[in-house]
Amino acid sequence: MHTLAVQLAPILGAEKSKVPFYIAGGLLVAWALFVSLVIGMRRSDFPADTSQQRGVMAISAVLVLAAVSTAVLTSGGASSSEAASSTATQSSAPTVEEPPASTTSTASTGTPTATTGTPAPPSSPAAGNTSSLKLAANPEGQLSYDTKQLSAKAGSVTITLTNASPVEHNVAIAEGAKVLGSTPTFAGASKPVTVTLKPGKYTFYCTVPGHRQAGMEGALSVS
Repeated sequence: MHTLAVQLAPILGAEKSKVPFYIAGGLLVAWALFVSLVIGMRRSDFPADTSQQRGVMAISAVLVLAAVSTAVLTSGGASSSEAASSTATQSSAPTVEEPPASTTSTASTGTPTATTGTPAPPSSPAAGNTSSLKLAANPEGQLSYDTKQLSAKAGSVTITLTNASPVEHNVAIAEGAKVLGSTPTFAGASKPVTVTLKPGKYTFYCTVPGHRQAGMEGALSVS
């Protein structure tokens, strides 16, 4: 018994807040062993009557309630002690103060600083050029323009299409497969299309399905 007390002394000393739980739990275990081994094995008819049953149940309930209550209380106490220990550790940590940032004053000089402006991009020589071209669809309704070749200066190019026929037409200006601009599809009127073109080769054609394949297209040379 003395040896057991010596072995349990460090545990009980390390967690004093859980001693009530250990005691209540130990009593509950001892009571269960006593009822099952000491009394139960010796007396097969135990409990013999209702009063013994109630007595065993009452003692068991009290011990279980005591074990549960001490478990809840000691767990809360342990959390509080751990929180207090953590707070004490944080408060005991030394605070390291950072040295103030050194400020350096820059003496202003009276010498003016020359600023270099960004040079303006050279203006395109074709920026001011404007070309106005006229194009007409066949007035009798045939799928053709009155010309297959147009020429203009680089810059703003306007093609005015006149369609006096009852068949709807339009004219589109394209560079390869990319359409740069187009008039709406119309009949019995004149509509312009204006695009800005660089020197090169372009095409103009009617985008109404089947009209270009029938011959409504031409070449536009820009120089």
